[in-house]
Amino acid sequence: MLYYLFEYLEKQYQLPGAGLFQFLTFRAAMSVLLSLLIAMVYGKRIILFLQKKQIGESIRDLGLEGQQQKAGTPTMGGLIIIMSTLLPVILFADIKNIYVVLLIITTIWMGIIGFVDDYIKIFKKDKKGLKGRFKVMGQVVLGLIVGVVLYFHPEVTIKEKDTTRITEDFQVVEVFGQEMKAVKTNVPFMKDNELDYADWISWAGEGMTDYAWLIFIPVVIFIITAVSNGANLTDGIDGLAAGSSAIIVLTLGIFAWVSGNIEFSDYLDIFYLPRVGELVVFIAAFVGALVGFLWYNAYPAQVFMGDTGSLTIGGVIAVIAIIVRKELLIPILCGIFFAETLSVMLQVSYFKRTKKKYGEGRRLFLMAPLHHHYQKKLYHESKIVTRFWIIGILLAIISIVTLKIR
Repeated sequence: MLYYLFEYLEKQYQLPGAGLFQFLTFRAAMSVLLSLLIAMVYGKRIILFLQKKQIGESIRDLGLEGQQQKAGTPTMGGLIIIMSTLLPVILFADIKNIYVVLLIITTIWMGIIGFVDDYIKIFKKDKKGLKGRFKVMGQVVLGLIVGVVLYFHPEVTIKEKDTTRITEDFQVVEVFGQEMKAVKTNVPFMKDNELDYADWISWAGEGMTDYAWLIFIPVVIFIITAVSNGANLTDGIDGLAAGSSAIIVLTLGIFAWVSGNIEFSDYLDIFYLPRVGELVVFIAAFVGALVGFLWYNAYPAQVFMGDTGSLTIGGVIAVIAIIVRKELLIPILCGIFFAETLSVMLQVSYFKRTKKKYGEGRRLFLMAPLHHHYQKKLYHESKIVTRFWIIGILLAIISIVTLKIR
């Protein structure tokens, strides 16, 4: 809203300093500062409110050291993240931008699903929470909305280098052509780094490329469902999900910045995505909210994010990655989420297979998800979280390096 207000003041009254709000960097800086401030100042009040209402975590005894001491710790702290993100976005972002609109919808939608899940666990005393099929149904519906909008909305376009010109010093250079609709993405580590989802259906006959949405939308649904559940599984010990997510989101912010800047996208030989630079304001607010929440969530945690936060985080990360055409980097960039999910899948499948074969189930890990395995090995929570963060930073660096290594 301030974006439009100061735009009006500059045009009508030439108010000194009003032009600052037209600069993406200024609005992103204000966004991260405000979100951090909201999370740290009002986060404490929300925690006290949750304590007053006795909205505390019910801890199941898994035989982990110090686990039962966390019983009663306020949960639903994801409300802090959601509030601290949305308020700066509404104030500083161009909320008419289709990408910003999609992320606001994602934040609210996944926040509601997570809130319902936490509500059932706490107030209905059902530790299983929202039934899995309803949770997945909500993720699928969101994926359908996001996929349809990204495929059909006229403002979701790309520019490719499709023409050449000769400069005054007789250098031949490639230049970006007109905006066009395309379901293309970047492929990491490949010299010819383009992948067109339409090619996956072109074999069916001439004109079938017009039905590329039959491929694209299911891919979007799968990514959103997988990443949101991965973030949910990662939220198991103090600070792990919030810190890991902040690293991932910050990296996606870099991708959004270079993809939305015609000079950087030209230099890096990636798609130029018109209007995608506005995501930087949302991402800045989201990073500030995560770091502000981490102030209270670091060991020993004063509040847990609950599914209200973890499902929201995963959904937002997935949608940003899809928007900036970096969804194929998710197994690397979100490697922590991927490892946590994979550990659960391997544990369950191995247990079932050995039970069928030997009559008793055996385990690959002492406990899944993976962070509980290290807890069982008597690693302190802080050491586990710090090492996971370090791995997350390394994966983020590798992801950024893919911009040049092909």
